[in-house]
Amino acid sequence: MANRRRARSSKKQTVTREPQASWAWRWIRRLLGLGGALVLLAAVALGTAVYFAAQNLPGYTALMSSQTGQTIVVRARDGTEIVSLGPSYGEWLDTAEIPPIMKDAMVAVEDRRYYSHPGIDPLGLVRAVLVALREDDRVEATSTITQQLARNIFLNSNRSVDRKLREAVLAMALEWKFSKEEILELYLNKVYFGGGAYGIDSASRKFFSHSARELSTEEAAIIAGLVKAPSRYSPTADVDAAVARGNVVLAQMHKYGAIGAAEVDRIDLSTVRLKQDERQNSVRYFTDWALPQLDMLLPYSENLEPIEVWTTLDVGMQSAATAAIGSNAPRGAQGALVSMDRDGAVLAMVGGRDYVDSNYNRAVSALRQPGSAWKLFVYLAALEAGYTPDDRVVDEPVTIEGWSPRNSGGSYAGAIDVRSAFAYSKNTVAAQLGNEVGFSNVASMARRFGITTPISTNPAMVLGSSEVRVLDLTRAFAAVAASGESVEPYAVLQVTNSSGEVLYRRERPRTYQLVPEYVAAGITDLLQTAVATGTGRAAQIGRPVAGKTGTTSSNKDGWFVGFSSGITTGVWMGRDDAAAVPGLQGGTAPARAFAAFMRYAVRDRPVEEFETELQLPEWRLEPDDEFYFDDPGSYYYVDRDGNWVGSPDPAGAPEGEREQPFSDAFPERRNPERPQPPSPPERESIPSAPQAATDDFLERATGGVLPQR
Repeated sequence: MANRRRARSSKKQTVTREPQASWAWRWIRRLLGLGGALVLLAAVALGTAVYFAAQNLPGYTALMSSQTGQTIVVRARDGTEIVSLGPSYGEWLDTAEIPPIMKDAMVAVEDRRYYSHPGIDPLGLVRAVLVALREDDRVEATSTITQQLARNIFLNSNRSVDRKLREAVLAMALEWKFSKEEILELYLNKVYFGGGAYGIDSASRKFFSHSARELSTEEAAIIAGLVKAPSRYSPTADVDAAVARGNVVLAQMHKYGAIGAAEVDRIDLSTVRLKQDERQNSVRYFTDWALPQLDMLLPYSENLEPIEVWTTLDVGMQSAATAAIGSNAPRGAQGALVSMDRDGAVLAMVGGRDYVDSNYNRAVSALRQPGSAWKLFVYLAALEAGYTPDDRVVDEPVTIEGWSPRNSGGSYAGAIDVRSAFAYSKNTVAAQLGNEVGFSNVASMARRFGITTPISTNPAMVLGSSEVRVLDLTRAFAAVAASGESVEPYAVLQVTNSSGEVLYRRERPRTYQLVPEYVAAGITDLLQTAVATGTGRAAQIGRPVAGKTGTTSSNKDGWFVGFSSGITTGVWMGRDDAAAVPGLQGGTAPARAFAAFMRYAVRDRPVEEFETELQLPEWRLEPDDEFYFDDPGSYYYVDRDGNWVGSPDPAGAPEGEREQPFSDAFPERRNPERPQPPSPPERESIPSAPQAATDDFLERATGGVLPQR
C-alpha cells in the first residue's frame, strides 16, 4: 500500500516537472532564435553600411592630398617670423620607399594582427572586455591601424559610442576599397608624431635630421613609439621616456618575429643622436598664451587655410628677458617675466627658465603670493582716502583683530612720513592704513586695477597673502604708469590669410580712469622713492624708475614690479613646490633681473621724468581749510544744527570758563566775512512754528524716547 502511494506521488511529481522543463526550453529556443535573427539583421545592416561607405569614399589620390589642421605663422611686431605652428608634412613616400623595419615596428606595437583582420580586431575587442571585467575597469579597446587612419582622416577624437561605430564602419570600408599595403602607406604618411610632424618623413627630419628612407632600427623604434602619446614620448621633451617607449617597441618586434634576440641585445637606444630643436625657446611661452586668443578674435570658420598672426612681441626684448631670468634666478628656482608697453602691448614674456624642461607658463598661470608688492593697493586706497606722501604716520607695534605684524628686521622707526614708510616697506604702517581705510576697500582697489584672483579681506591681506598672477600684477603697475588709466594687456595686432586679406585688426579699446591723476601721482612718488632710497635700489638703471619689491615668508617668493620710460615689467622668482629659496628677496635677484632687462628695453627711448606733483582737486582745498592757521579769535563756532556757541576764547574769561573750540558735537568754524548767524537774543524773539506731531506719536514711530527740549 505504501509502495503504491510512493509510486503515485513520484508519478505526480514527474508529471508536474515535465511541463516546467519544456516551458523553459521553449523560451530558451525562442531567445536564441530572436538573438540569431538580431545578429543576422545587424550583420546585414553593417554590411550595407560598409558597402555604401566604401562606395562614397574618396579615391586614393584624394586621400593622399587631404590635409589635417591649419598652418599658423606667428610674426613679431617687426614682421620677423618667430615660429610656424601646425601640421608639417614631409615628402610622401610610397610603400616601396618606406623601410620594411619601419613597417614592422609600427605593426608590432600598434596592430599585430593587421594583416589578418578586416579593419576591426574582434579578438582584441574580446580581450579588452575580459581584461575590463577581471580588473573591474572600463573597456579600453585599442584601435587598429585602419581605425586610426579612418579617425585621422574623417572623424574627431571624441570618446563616444557613435564615433566608435562610425570609425568601425569606415575602417571596414577602407579595407574593402584599398589593399593592406595602400592603407599602411596612407597611415605612415599621415599619422601624427608630435611637434606638428605628420608622417614618418616629417618626423624623421624633425627628430633625426634625415629622410625616413634612411631610418635605422633604433630610429624606427623611437618613431613607432610616439604614436601612442606624442607629447609624452617626444625625444625633444623627455629623452628617457622616448627611450623607454622605444625599448617596448623593440620587445614587441622580437616577440612577433620582426627582429632576432641578438639584434635586440645589440641595440642601445640611448646612443641615438637627436636633432636639436631650434624652436624650443622661451618665445613659446608667449605664443602659447597669445594663440588661444584667436578663438575669440576671429569668427568661427571650418576653413583651414594658412594664416599669419602679427603680434606685439619684440624679438630683442624677448632675448633680453630670457637672459635676465636665466642669469639671475637662484639655483633650483624658476623665474617669470612680463613686460608691456604703455598701451598694454606685451613686449616680452618668459614663463620659466627652460621651455623644453617645462612648458608651464608661470607668467600667466601660476598663482603666487605677492608679499609687499601688494602694498601698492593699500597705499592707493590710502591716497584716495586723503593721505599724501608727506603725511606723518607712526611705525610702531600694532595689533589688529588679534594679528600683530612685524617689520622685516624687527625694528620700528617711530614717527615717519608716508613716503618713507612705503620706501622701506613698513608692515606696521601698511596694517594701520589698511585698517583705517578698510580692508574691503583695499580689495576693491585691487579688483579695480585688474587683479582677477580671489582676494581675502582679513587684516593680513595688506601684506600680500592673496595669490596673484604675474601678468595681473604687472598690469596694475602699468595702470599707475598710465596716470591711473586702465590698461588691457594684448598680444595680437592683426591676422591675415594666405592672400593678404586682413581677418582681424586690433582697435584701441575704451579706457577708464581708475583713480584720479593726483592719486596716481602720489603713488608714483612713493614707488620712485622705493627704488631711489628704499628696498628696490638694485633696480636702478641710470634713469627714473618707479617700482616695488615683494618677499613672502621664508623667502618662498621674490618680486619686483616697476616701470620706466613707458615700459612696465614684472619679475617673479621662486620654486614650483613653494619651498624656501635661501637668500631670495624682492630687492635682490628679481630687482637685478628687472634692471638687466630694462637697461636693454629702454635704451632707445627718451628719458621720462615722473609726474609726482600732487595737483589736489578743489574739494581737497576748501577755503575753510585755508583759515586753519589764522587768528582763532576771528572765527565763531556752530554745532551740527547751526547753533552759535560763541568765540573759542572770549576776552577776559577765566581759563576754566572758556568755551571749548570743538565740542563733542564736532562744531564747524566759520569765516567772519561770510553772513553771520543771528545772535541768541534775536533767535529767541522768533516765534517757533507749531509742532507737527505729538511727542507720543514720535516716540512710537521712532521706537525710542525723545530727548528733553
